[in-house]
Amino acid sequence: METAASFKIGDVFTYESLIHAVAGSLGSVTAMTVFYPLDSARLRLQVDEKRKAKWTPAVLAEIIREEGLLAPYRGWFPVICSLCCSNFVYFYTFNSVKACWLRGHRSTPGKDLVVGIIAGVVNVLVTTPLWVVNTRLKLQGAKFRNSDIKPTHYSGILDAFRQILFSEGLPALWNGTLPSLLLVLNPALQFMVYEGLKRELRRGASGEFSSLEVFVIGAIAKAVATTATYPLQTVQSILRFGQHRHSKESRIMGSLRSIFYLWREQVRKHGIVGLFKGLEAKLLQTVLTAALMFLLYEKMTAATFRIMGLRRTVSRR
Repeated sequence: METAASFKIGDVFTYESLIHAVAGSLGSVTAMTVFYPLDSARLRLQVDEKRKAKWTPAVLAEIIREEGLLAPYRGWFPVICSLCCSNFVYFYTFNSVKACWLRGHRSTPGKDLVVGIIAGVVNVLVTTPLWVVNTRLKLQGAKFRNSDIKPTHYSGILDAFRQILFSEGLPALWNGTLPSLLLVLNPALQFMVYEGLKRELRRGASGEFSSLEVFVIGAIAKAVATTATYPLQTVQSILRFGQHRHSKESRIMGSLRSIFYLWREQVRKHGIVGLFKGLEAKLLQTVLTAALMFLLYEKMTAATFRIMGLRRTVSRR
């Protein structure tokens, strides 16, 4: 019994899981930095419903014209901090749980999905406060068309945490947790498709793909996951921002009622397409970001394993 327990603990705390976590976080930070303006455009389209510009280039041009050249990178630092922590937690949990469960056996799409969901739940519960703060900071100083949105005044990450705690209470840091928990399906689907495509297309004993192949596989996986879960992402952004003047009566923080209320309002005002506002910007940003992230992740992990003289476990991928 003790041997089995120590073996499980040994599977959780391994160099291999650490390498995957560091490579995943560094890859995601680099990719997000490159494509960050696209995410800024997507967030404006989701939150500011009265904005006339509907397409990414027009929104970006509008932001730069009205708010300055660096405005599309507003809130970059807190987003990068959140993303680094979030992806470290996700990649570490994903690979650790997979190692404990599979014990060297071949994985399946169903197992990849379950492992992805577990990793996503852990990630959401640990890092949601960081995402609430960076959403507020990212939209601070923005020129909104929607008069229902209250302006925020934070001097930085720590000040944002302090003000939210004192003015809105501790639960406000977990605004949007329920849609975020439902959205663990996004990375879970993404990893299921990504790992499944790699298993189907794997060549030779080394199982290594070219840079282009990894980029395309990552792009396809993210496109499928994003399109399937986008209506929840729209609600998640609105709840995290949490600054609509008239939403408090109908928006019970993090509840199913708030999700259905916001969906109903979006459909009432804009039709079914209202649930997919900003999808074009999101797909452009997230597909390119995920594809570049997976490319960097695969190359960094492969290089690190070679340098450290470790053998990468191919059988369970």
